[in-house]
Amino acid sequence: MLDLFADESPWQEPLAPGAVILRRRALATADALMQGIGQVAALSPFRQMVTPGGYTMSVAMTNCGSVGWTTDRHGYLYSAVDPQTAAHWPAMPDVFLVLARQCATEAGYPDFQPDACLINRYAPGAKLSLHQDKDEKTLTAPIVSVSLGLPAVFQFGGLRRNDPLQRVMLEHGDVVVWGGDSRLFYHGIQPLKEGYHSATGAFRFNLTFRHT
Repeated sequence: MLDLFADESPWQEPLAPGAVILRRRALATADALMQGIGQVAALSPFRQMVTPGGYTMSVAMTNCGSVGWTTDRHGYLYSAVDPQTAAHWPAMPDVFLVLARQCATEAGYPDFQPDACLINRYAPGAKLSLHQDKDEKTLTAPIVSVSLGLPAVFQFGGLRRNDPLQRVMLEHGDVVVWGGDSRLFYHGIQPLKEGYHSATGAFRFNLTFRHT
């Protein structure tokens, strides 16, 4: 496990053209990020969304920011209102916003202005099937994805679903940034294995920042 090297300074690993892993980049602010997740979830609780096709997602989700990603019977969309609470999504905590901007800049994407943060909670067995992030009106901004808690295998492919996949282990504090040539690459998370992490217990959390 890369956690053996958790005391090392953050470092970068190229993933694909326009994509990079910032190892351990979020480690210094992990406790504050977890506090922020708790504050968001207190206002907009985690829920397992149902896809337009009637499939209940194994990953529990919530959002913060001016808009949040959600689903209805017509498809996937961004909405300013949480359909479960009928209130606006919680504001994005400052620690979220600062980290997302800094990581985007370090990955070669200055001036990133995220307006949405999707928060995923993975229990053992939960997964995220291969998909593209393409519900945003503009695709010029990158995706910034922060991993917290239990390790998970991240799959990163190409522009076609059946393109060859890279499989990399993401652990507590790792950040993946992708944009440019790889902005629409298929990606996903393999089923989470059981375990325990001192920061998150039996779960893995993921923060995905987007400019919609």
